[in-house]
Amino acid sequence: MDPRRSLGRPADVVAPLLLGAVVESGSADGAVAVRLTEVEAYAGEGEDPGSHAHRGPTRRSAVMFGPAGLAYVFFTYGMHWCLNVVVGPEGQGAAVLLRAGEVVRGLPLARVRRPAARSDRELAAGPARLAAALGVDGGQDGVDLLDPASPLRLLGPIGAVDPQQVRCGPRVGLTGAPERPWRFWLDADPTVSRYRPAPRRTGG
Repeated sequence: MDPRRSLGRPADVVAPLLLGAVVESGSADGAVAVRLTEVEAYAGEGEDPGSHAHRGPTRRSAVMFGPAGLAYVFFTYGMHWCLNVVVGPEGQGAAVLLRAGEVVRGLPLARVRRPAARSDRELAAGPARLAAALGVDGGQDGVDLLDPASPLRLLGPIGAVDPQQVRCGPRVGLTGAPERPWRFWLDADPTVSRYRPAPRRTGG
């Protein structure tokens, strides 16, 4: 199936198919490629209280409503960038957050970008770490990941991992629909991030 058509399906269908795919970024400093080992699905407008698209397009989330295959990059906690792949039909607002992966090319550059990592398996073990290892920031928001000329590309393959290797569970750190089992990861892979539930709200 054509990659854009493959990505044009519901987020919870596409997300596990991205496991094992490779994302590569290129810059004047060199290239870094990460094999995806953990992802998280977010549905479109009105469907998912945990999604940036839940209440419709905003200045921040506008890219999510574009065609499948675009990069949606957002800034969080005032300090970290996170990388998503836009999925689903155009105008829906669905995306898959790239949560963790294994650096498979460009290890020396990834180490420079992630000096706090204690080992290579920690270089991209978490969404902010993955984006940092790839050198992703707001400048890549909206780029076409399927364009061979793009500085940030999804190289595939899509859907190549044995489904028996895939595990799923609740999403991380959400107060909106955290119970949905839309976080997917490769079983026993050492680069998968640690699960952290959202803090419980107390009081009336």
